[in-house]
This record gives sequence, C-alpha cells and structure tokens, in this order.
Amino acid sequence: MKRPTDLAREHGISTQAVRNYEQDGFLPPAERTPSGYRIYTELHAAALRAFLALIPAYGHALGGQIMRAAHRNALDELLTTIDRGHAQLLRDRETLDSVREAVDHLTAQAPPGKPTTARNIGELAHQLSVTRATLRNWEAVGILAPQREKGTGYRVYQAGDIRDAELAHLLRRGGYPLEHIATVVQQIRTAGGTDSLARALDDWQRKLNAQGLAMLKAATLLSAYLELAAAGRGT
Repeated sequence: MKRPTDLAREHGISTQAVRNYEQDGFLPPAERTPSGYRIYTELHAAALRAFLALIPAYGHALGGQIMRAAHRNALDELLTTIDRGHAQLLRDRETLDSVREAVDHLTAQAPPGKPTTARNIGELAHQLSVTRATLRNWEAVGILAPQREKGTGYRVYQAGDIRDAELAHLLRRGGYPLEHIATVVQQIRTAGGTDSLARALDDWQRKLNAQGLAMLKAATLLSAYLELAAAGRGT
C-alpha cells in the first residue's frame, strides 16, 4: 500500500496533483479506507510513471487519452493513438528535412544576370499559396518589411523580401510561432547571413530527437503498467 505522498515524492509533484490525475482518469480509481483516505498500490505507481513519461512524448492531452484507454483495456484505441503520435513525429522530421533543403536553395545567391523579379502582394501570396491577409499579418509582426511604391503606396516585395517570406512559410510549417520567426528573419536581415536560421533548425532537430527518446521511455513504462494491470485482471 502506498500513500499519496509516496507517489508524489517520487516525481517531485504535489499530493493534490496525484489526486487530480486520478480524478481526470489518468490513474485507475483508488480504493478508500473507512475514514476516506485513498489507498494506492504499485499499480497506481506504475500508472503515474507511465502517464508522466507520456507527456513529453505525446503531450498532456494524448497522454491522458492513452492512459484512459489503458484503464478500459481498450488496446486498439491505445495503440492507434500511439501510432498517430509516431506518424506525426515522422511527418515533422520529413518537414524539417524539406525545410533544410529549401533553405539551402533559398539562401543561395541568385545566378549572375538573373535577379529575382519583384512581386506585388497578390503575386507573392499566389506563389506561397497563402492569403494576402497572411502576408499583412507577417508584416505586422516584423517578418516582412516591403517597400512601398511611390504614388500608389502598393507593397513591393524585392528579392530579400521574397526570401524572408519563403523562410517564414517554411518555418510556420515546422510549427514555429510568428514571434520566433520574426526574430530569426530579422537577424538574417540584419546580419546578412543564415547562422540564426541554422540554429533554429538545429533546435528543432534537438526537440524532435528529444521527443523520439521520450517515446521510447514512455513505451517501456506504459508496457510495465499494462503488464501489471493484466496480471491484476488475471489475463
């Protein structure tokens, strides 16, 4: 038998957090003493280890969904959720590879005698398959800084602006928030180089690797919990 404080102490969380996890269905229901105190067992400890490992691997919401499916012995639902998480990580890795390849192309100097043709907002929006409102939003947060045509005030996107828009589009696909993209693009614009972008992509790579390793750890702890639960059911 374990007390709530025993489970909490192992992970450096509060006893209230343990009770909340049980209430939310992330831990199996605990029995109560005649005086109303919760009685936790090694099964609850294993469930808590699995759930906390699932969070960095799949996120809080999906981690909770996986645990609730485990408590119901809904293995098809549980495994499908895990498969989707792995599929998303693979898509993210493929997107990162695409971004790296595109960045190498986009940041290369244009061939002599073939300068990039300036674009207006409609042309650039069509090129990127985004809306004009998206480009205006990127401008509002500092990602783009197009010149204005004298007389009409129309936006004119030169080669550097087009490069910045392409990079912004790629980084948005990678899940980066606009504020972070603005910082990266402004650093590139100011320094005239792509070191900051390379660091951003390296950071993205580290995050994906960390998530992959978290999935491995979560799989081990979740398997241990499922085995204990199955033994308790006599299956």
